[in-house]
Amino acid sequence: MVGRLAHADLDVRLVEAFPWVLAKFGDLDVEWLAAQWRLLNLQNRLGYLATLADEGEARTPHWARMLTELEASRLAGEDTLCRDSMAKAERDWVRKNRTAAAEHWGLLTTLRREQLPYAP
Repeated sequence: MVGRLAHADLDVRLVEAFPWVLAKFGDLDVEWLAAQWRLLNLQNRLGYLATLADEGEARTPHWARMLTELEASRLAGEDTLCRDSMAKAERDWVRKNRTAAAEHWGLLTTLRREQLPYAP
């Protein structure tokens, strides 16, 4: 899972599946997961996907701890959600039309929870 979201350009269907995986498998070792993502400087991607997975409401104390850790190590730079090939004009449009959560996590994406076909 960690390696997939490290790709510069990933099929949107795979990206859409990650919030479902995070929500469905609440017993994941989230501390290990967060540490692995931080090693690759992907904590903003995980933070945003985790936010989509449970709409900002921590499911367990374990989950809340992961989001707190990710928040503490949030990167200042802007990133895409596996769409590095995005054209400048599209980047500008996305920057103006992204959700508050995407802006908070510094991601150029318009992916919203209601667009996720497998959202629980």
